[in-house]
Amino acid sequence: MEGLIAVGLLLVMMVIGVPVAWSFAGVLAYLVSAYDVNIDTIMMQGYRSLDSVILIALPLFVLTGYLMQGGGIARRLVEFIEVMVGKRRGGMGASMVLASGIFGAIAGTATAAVASIGTIMIGPLEQRGYPRHYSSALLGISSLLGILIPPSITMILFAVVTRQSVAACFAASIGPAILLILGLIVANRFSVGRLFHETFAAASDGQERMSKGRATISALPALSLPLIILGGIYGGIFTPTEAAAVAAFCAMIVGYFFYRDLTAKGFVHNLVAAAETTGTVILILLFSFMIGRILASEGIPQDLTEWVTSMVSNPLLILITVNLVLILAGMIIDDVSVTVVVAPLFLPLMIESGMHPVHFASIVACSVVIGANSPPVAPILYMACRIGKADIHRTIAPAIALMVFVALPVMVITTFVPELSLALPRLLGFL
Repeated sequence: MEGLIAVGLLLVMMVIGVPVAWSFAGVLAYLVSAYDVNIDTIMMQGYRSLDSVILIALPLFVLTGYLMQGGGIARRLVEFIEVMVGKRRGGMGASMVLASGIFGAIAGTATAAVASIGTIMIGPLEQRGYPRHYSSALLGISSLLGILIPPSITMILFAVVTRQSVAACFAASIGPAILLILGLIVANRFSVGRLFHETFAAASDGQERMSKGRATISALPALSLPLIILGGIYGGIFTPTEAAAVAAFCAMIVGYFFYRDLTAKGFVHNLVAAAETTGTVILILLFSFMIGRILASEGIPQDLTEWVTSMVSNPLLILITVNLVLILAGMIIDDVSVTVVVAPLFLPLMIESGMHPVHFASIVACSVVIGANSPPVAPILYMACRIGKADIHRTIAPAIALMVFVALPVMVITTFVPELSLALPRLLGFL
């Protein structure tokens, strides 16, 4: 009963606007009082949980995202993709989807993708005939590719709280990411000419060849980053944690020496912003680890498993129920909270139902894509509207359409086709 009250308390505090970290602190205070827990012991356990080499990757990937914003890397990626595919029907929208995917393959975060890609592309999309509310909805969904495409901060957190291989979790989400990219490109192409008309600026063949050549040369340093990071991880050259350091170093070198958009003052600003973001996440992690320890010692996950299985015995219905809970949780709380609190609660149930924990990781990532764009909280969608200067009320309709016809089918396929998530980790020897 206390566990359910704790979850309810967390949701209420977040809905009324209490900062996420302090909402977790409030829940922790309640559980310590309800179960008469020794605060010194639980604090030590929380500290030991944070004392992980894997978590060093967190601030480094966050810093990489900020360095990409300030170093001009995102702009070169967008220009390259736009030149390559932008002249086709729906090409401009597809450019934003692909740019978000490549950006995610370096930075591993959705918020950085919204800020970087949105700032660069919303204006040109409007000039091409894309309504701002539609572009903002597409930006909100596609930016979540940073969660699915490795290196992903969400997958790092999932691996830490569930004691799974980070590399295996990275590999598990690649299949769903490819499906989401293809689905968004097809949906965008379908929308062009039906919801709005796309316009094209005329250019001579010589100008087009020249622009392609210039864009390719300019983008080569930026395009090399995901190859270095992912190739290094899956080639066994360095661990995901070491990859985070390499990513931050390469982003700094490319931004400062190649593009020269990154200044000393800009680097300090990015460093401070990354530290603030990391500090918030670490606080959430600390409180969530302590909450998890209390709940585990009181047998709450096992009680939850017994309760769900007593109500729903069919494994198929259990999967559907958990998917719905993950989506609903994502509609109210942020992706970090879903990953470090809700997902571990359901992990024993998933294992009992025969699901591999790494497969569950990709399902959690897919649920975050939907939840982060679904009202009432919808943090990514609201941010996309701010960046795109679009009315949230007009943006909700296209966002829901993209989630219903693209993101939700991807989550269903990911749930009921395990090999989509497990084939690559097995092929690479992580399982």
